Amino acid sequence: MRASARSSRICGSSMPRRSWTRCCRTRSAADARAMPAETTPAPRSAWRRGGRIAAIVAVVVLLGLVASIGWISRPARLSELILDQVGTSLGLRITASGPSEYRLRGTPMLTVRGLDVRQPGSATALLTAERAYLALPWATLWAGGEDLTIGRVELDGPQLDLSALQDWLATRPEGGPLRMPTLTDGLRITRGLVAGDGWSADRLGIATDHVSASQALAARVTGSLRMSTTTAPFDLQLALTRPAIGAGAAIAGTASVRSGQSRMPLALNLSGVLRDAADGIGLDATRLGVHARWLREPSDEDPTIAFALGMSGRVRYRGGDLVVAPLAAAVRGQDKVPERVDATGSLALDDALALHLSGQVADWPAQWPALPAPLGESDSPLPFTVDYAGTTDFSDPLNLQLSRDETRFDGQFRLPELTDWIAQLADGTPLPPLTGTLTTPRIEVVGATLTGVRLQIDDGDHEGGDGLPDPDRLPDSGPGR
Repeated sequence: MRASARSSRICGSSMPRRSWTRCCRTRSAADARAMPAETTPAPRSAWRRGGRIAAIVAVVVLLGLVASIGWISRPARLSELILDQVGTSLGLRITASGPSEYRLRGTPMLTVRGLDVRQPGSATALLTAERAYLALPWATLWAGGEDLTIGRVELDGPQLDLSALQDWLATRPEGGPLRMPTLTDGLRITRGLVAGDGWSADRLGIATDHVSASQALAARVTGSLRMSTTTAPFDLQLALTRPAIGAGAAIAGTASVRSGQSRMPLALNLSGVLRDAADGIGLDATRLGVHARWLREPSDEDPTIAFALGMSGRVRYRGGDLVVAPLAAAVRGQDKVPERVDATGSLALDDALALHLSGQVADWPAQWPALPAPLGESDSPLPFTVDYAGTTDFSDPLNLQLSRDETRFDGQFRLPELTDWIAQLADGTPLPPLTGTLTTPRIEVVGATLTGVRLQIDDGDHEGGDGLPDPDRLPDSGPGR
């Protein structure tokens, strides 16, 4: 037989086998059921891939939200974040040891208790407060310390350490600006305390509506200054051309100095230029004007002594020491107070008070006991020097050197006793409470003229002191011709 010329074929729609006929074009239903499932997956559509990614993102966001809610539900964690951001921007470590409260709706608000502000690693706190309230815009929270805009700050019972403040200021970049937060809704401080060596200012209250480094500042400041046994409650208005070093400062208001049984209400005006230099922080070109009345408590009758005081100079505070040098002072009075007194000198205050003044009294007050001739007939001014080193209430003796023409007095007096003597001139002794030595080439007493006089004066508190000279003290005395 002749072999067939047709080649064998394999059907593509059936199991492999040889076939002499043309391949079938379709499968039967039975063949289709008998075939295994396709092994190659069909490609997914784009919307199915995007849906899965969105689901993953949603889960991550949800987990993050849950974690965030859990984190911010702990006020201590949130306060730690905010205080850390503010502290980092100022180069300080700011913490809170007490319970915290916050509100996130609208402008975030945070209240912390047991506030502590200090330099990192320092053992001394620069500032502490019983309670601190901060209103911080969201932009400030997200700025990570770059933006120091704050809505409002309130401090209850803060205590400021001036030495620690100066130490921190010394660490700031030389010549670099101190970053000042902007308080859009102002500042309020109650029951504050600032303490120095030998003095303190307590019950401090400060209130202002707005604080900005580039704008003028106006604030009310109240409190009480304490130095030894002297207290001085005050109520002042403060104005700054801007809250920065080099700005102009002005203070105006009232105060009442109280010491022992005396009281001195006064109205004052102070101005100067803020300075922070190697010799301390303070004021340059300082000008102080005071109108004062001296009263003896508990009497509220007409003022016993009234005068005006003016002072100018440079004020510095460093390491617990307050120094005013150079110092110029002027007193203007009437009746019982000399009409014109001008002096220059210096003042230093730490644990005690040191004062040096040199100047002149223009004329002897008309209501004081008349000076004997020829002293009382002279129109010459009375140059003087006063030195004091003692307690801040001036209860210790002041050294006095006073002269007129060729007459000299060298002695001491106590300011409280002298003011009492001035107040009681109408009913008291004509001899001032002085202790010392008077020398004069000539003096007329009860119709007699004494020459070459050296007179020892005692205020009467010392034994044997009756205010009269001892005969052996007047060897050159003799009757006038």
